[in-house]
Amino acid sequence: MHVLSVSSLKGGVGKTTVTLGLASAAFARGVRTLVVDLDPQSDVSTGMDIQVAGHLNVADVLGSPKEKTVRAAIAPSGWTRNRPGTIDVMIGSPSAINFDGPHPSIRDIWKLEEALSTIEKDYELVLIDCAPSLNALTRTAWAASDRVAVVTEPGLFSVAAADRALRAIEEIRRGLSPRLQPLGIIVNRARSASLEHQFRIKELRDMFGPLVLSPQLPERTSLQQAQGAAKPLHIWPGDSALEMAGYFDQLLDRVLRTARIGEYAEAPAV
Repeated sequence: MHVLSVSSLKGGVGKTTVTLGLASAAFARGVRTLVVDLDPQSDVSTGMDIQVAGHLNVADVLGSPKEKTVRAAIAPSGWTRNRPGTIDVMIGSPSAINFDGPHPSIRDIWKLEEALSTIEKDYELVLIDCAPSLNALTRTAWAASDRVAVVTEPGLFSVAAADRALRAIEEIRRGLSPRLQPLGIIVNRARSASLEHQFRIKELRDMFGPLVLSPQLPERTSLQQAQGAAKPLHIWPGDSALEMAGYFDQLLDRVLRTARIGEYAEAPAV
């Protein structure tokens, strides 16, 4: 089971939209996937059409990471209605904010890792939608992860934010979890006609080289439309949705190659 955290150090860069796009690509590919909604805003649970009644949630799991609690906090996505495949969600909750203090204990940091270890035979891929900060929830996610994708926009502070995130990943890798590595930087909402955006993307590439992942994701309304309707991007009609689905397929290829999942199972590790 490969665990990927989708992170940003500030809100508003489309982190959850990227998580949903990767989840849609994984579902379309037939990869058995769990999405962990660790952001207290819980937008992933909404975007994946989750019925929360009768279930526990991620805050319960962080309070008691036992298998019974973990399974009670997981629900199938509404995306699976009339469609084959496994894509489940560990349900988000505003109460997760209670676990997001600035100084978590070592015991607290390992709780999500402990929880996921109880279900690792059920899934090939876990996507964690992180809280948009470097507090306890994000550290908890990273301690449970193999890789971190850092989502940024091509803006004035994007280089500084990406640099801060990569330094923090290295700090967790050295101090807590030697297996943790950055997958790379996903540039979201890029406008090819904007000279400012092209300048900022070049700035990111100059500083971080191959860690800046291709393709960059353009700004398209189809993403928001699919998210608002709680449908997977890959079934949303129109050329714009088809274009974006193709971009997320390419990003998912990078994830699966790194994880050696599916057709990449025999490939050398990235």
